Amino acid sequence: LQVDATIEYVFPEHHDVITRRDLAIHSPYNTYLHAGLPPTPIANPGKASIDAAFAPAPTQYLYYVYKGNGHHAFAKTLQEHNANVARYLH
Repeated sequence: LQVDATIEYVFPEHHDVITRRDLAIHSPYNTYLHAGLPPTPIANPGKASIDAAFAPAPTQYLYYVYKGNGHHAFAKTLQEHNANVARYLH
């Protein structure tokens, strides 16, 4: 899955920034290192999230990376995504 949100379940407290070092942690919640779903559910979606899952907005974006300050960068291709990762993750 390669989802940063699952890494949060490794830490005893919330991390505002997930680093490349964090993504190397060996844990079943690290979906960068372990294929498939994490061992337990993560998060508890609100109604807006559930509605969006049933009726997603039409878009060509396949990738996203967190830019900070509550914003994300979206990309249509892996090449664009990798450029965003290089730009926004340190």
